Amino acid sequence: MTSGNPKLISFIGSIALSLITAIVLLLINTMPDAFSSINNIVIVAFVVFVVSFVITWVIIEVFIYRKIKSIHETLNRFRTQKDVIETSGNGELLNDIVKEVETWAQQRKDEIEKLNKLEVYRREFLGNVSHELKTPVFNIQGYLTTLIDGGMDDPSINKDYLIRAERNVERMIFIVEDLQAITQLETGELVLEKERFDLIALVKEVFDAQELKAKDKKISFTLLNDPDKAVFVYADKFRVRQVLTNLVVNSVTYGKEDGETRIKLSDSGKNILIEVSDNGIGIAKEHLPRLFERFYRVDKSRSREQGGTGLGLAIVKHIIEAHDQKINVSSTEGSGSVFAFMLEKDEF
Repeated sequence: MTSGNPKLISFIGSIALSLITAIVLLLINTMPDAFSSINNIVIVAFVVFVVSFVITWVIIEVFIYRKIKSIHETLNRFRTQKDVIETSGNGELLNDIVKEVETWAQQRKDEIEKLNKLEVYRREFLGNVSHELKTPVFNIQGYLTTLIDGGMDDPSINKDYLIRAERNVERMIFIVEDLQAITQLETGELVLEKERFDLIALVKEVFDAQELKAKDKKISFTLLNDPDKAVFVYADKFRVRQVLTNLVVNSVTYGKEDGETRIKLSDSGKNILIEVSDNGIGIAKEHLPRLFERFYRVDKSRSREQGGTGLGLAIVKHIIEAHDQKINVSSTEGSGSVFAFMLEKDEF
């Protein structure tokens, strides 16, 4: 069903109602002998028609059309928070109102869906944080309780339990620091301190720092570039080190014994492409879309045994995005993974 111009419809309706009113009044109130001629009947009918038309027009224009227009203005103000409204200009006010209501309803639906997603995310986040902190807290409590109950007097366990408690305190500190870092990154509070530095030298530093951990699993580190040829980038050196460290630690943690972790730097015009790859256990396809979410774990039980905070890849993603770049991952289960991102090249 199509709608026309409301004012034209109301005008035609006024005429129709007036004619019907005039005819009805004449049939009811006019007697055959009340008028001396047909002219008197026509004059009375005309007067009744005019009066009925005016009354009907006033009712439709003032009490209906203007009210509809007022509703339209109110809807528009609620949607746009502006006093000035914009109509289609063709007088189809009812159509404008329908569009306004549909748009407003869709916006409210989208907002509700977004709020529901945020609520689910909030619950998951709080649950994950409490779970991550609960493990080291309970461990510390157990060690200290044992020491208080007499373990301090036993030289065979007192120092060992204090060292274990210290390690759990360190784990809690790592979790809190990672939470603070990712919060600053997400809210934009963290300001990057960009500088010119040699990426080759930084890769060597990261490899040296993780060498002992890699040796425990007999994993070798390989830099596929010429180690004596510098590759300069313009970025936040501390944060890039954080990115490389997280990626290298992950490759070692989930790598196979006698495996290999490789880093390759490639010239890509204005940027340098960095690829961190391994021949480890790989990641199943269904996990890849959520891999960079906070606390998301492919293998929850194994990940917690390894002692990670579950925030490493989320931090990596936010640091790279803070540099106006993106990080990509490709992986084949059982064959290994490749993480790739770019940084701005600095040739001078």
